[in-house]
Amino acid sequence: MKKIIAFAGSNSSTSINHALVSHVASTIENCEVTILRLTDYPLPMYGKDIQDNDGFPDALLSLLAVIKKADGVLISVNEHNGSISAFFKNVIDWLSVVDSSYLSSAKVLLFSTSEGARGGQTALGYLTDFYTRKKVEVIDSIAFASFSDNFDVKQGKITNLEQAKKIQQAVALLIASL
Repeated sequence: MKKIIAFAGSNSSTSINHALVSHVASTIENCEVTILRLTDYPLPMYGKDIQDNDGFPDALLSLLAVIKKADGVLISVNEHNGSISAFFKNVIDWLSVVDSSYLSSAKVLLFSTSEGARGGQTALGYLTDFYTRKKVEVIDSIAFASFSDNFDVKQGKITNLEQAKKIQQAVALLIASL
C-alpha cells in the first residue's frame, strides 16, 4: 500500500493550512495516510555552529525517516510577510543539510491558503520554485484563496465546489503518479 504524509509548514495550533491539508489527506483512499504536525519535531534555529557542535537533532532524524518512507507528500505552506514562515524555512534548512534529496523519491502536491484573495500565492510560488530547482517532482501546486469564505472549519471541509473539484483532480493526479 502506498504511503502518503501530509503536513502544514506552520507552527500555529489553529493553522488554516493544517486544516486544509488535513481535509485533503482525509479524502485519500486506498493509501496509508499520515498527518503530521511539524511542531512534534522541535528543532533549534539552524546554524552551522549548532550543527558542528551538536550534530543533527534526534527530532530531525525522526522527521527525515518519516519523509523518506513516503511515496507521496502533501504540504500546505503558510505565508508570513510575503514569504514562507521562518518556522518552515528552518525545517527545510535542517532537512536540506542532513539530506539534500530528502524528497527525491516522493511525488509532491503543494498547497497554500490564507484569508486573502491570493491564498498565499507568494509563499506557494517560492516553495514550488525551490522544490523544482531541487529536482522534486511537484505534481501540482494550488493556492486556496479566502479560506474562511471557502472552508467550514467546524465540519472540516471545503465549501467552494469549484475549489473542491480542483483539489480532487490534483489528488487524483498524485495518486495516479504513485
